[in-house]
Amino acid sequence: MADPIRIERDGPVAVMILESPPLNLFGRDAFESLTACITDVELSDARALVWRAEGEIFSGGVDVQVFKDTDPKHSDQLFGALVTAVRRLEALPIPTLALIDGLCLTAAWEIALGCDLMWASDSARAGLVEAVVGLTPGAGGTQRMAERAGPARAREFVMTGGLYDAATLERWNVINRVVADGELLEKGMKFAHRLGAGPTKAHAATKRIVRAYLEGGIDKADRETPRASGGLFATEDLQNAVESFLRDGPGKATFEGR
Repeated sequence: MADPIRIERDGPVAVMILESPPLNLFGRDAFESLTACITDVELSDARALVWRAEGEIFSGGVDVQVFKDTDPKHSDQLFGALVTAVRRLEALPIPTLALIDGLCLTAAWEIALGCDLMWASDSARAGLVEAVVGLTPGAGGTQRMAERAGPARAREFVMTGGLYDAATLERWNVINRVVADGELLEKGMKFAHRLGAGPTKAHAATKRIVRAYLEGGIDKADRETPRASGGLFATEDLQNAVESFLRDGPGKATFEGR
């Protein structure tokens, strides 16, 4: 049986694809596949990553059988592994983009929240619906909703267990861009290639600065900025782009990710 999550390459872009029809549920095999795929990306030369799914439903969430089979004495290990996977995704030194089409619930949505950017189709809906089985999200979705939308919105999103449309989530600053149905994959991949063709080292520095801000506000980000920005002067991409700018004008440089 094929792994429920796999990695494909499209030039510099790694694409992490969930495909476990008909509902793309997350069982233990999907959790294991997720960890393996992130490892593959960490060891690769990919310069951008896309998280997407095949089928009309992005994901119906976690297979409830997983909860039934989980020993309460060891349940923290299940969620610890999931949180670790999302943190590894966030720590990738490349831009990451989630493309949400259709219904996206629980673990799949929490993984999307671990991406740098998120696009969704007009008809997409998302939810952290764990409350229906007396649970709260275990892969970090609550705090990442709070990070993007604020604590009050996060409480509403989780406590109601409701489904929220793409337009609402864009207004809440959770989703970066809403795209017409049928156009998400094409436009999203085009954008991912734009990110992948950019100054990869500079993008990594941007991620470090944003993370410093989230962890310690402006003060911590200000302390990180000289190191993150200053270190780029040793990169081939900056040196070549400066030469290109002086020789040919702005916007003509190409980047190799070095």
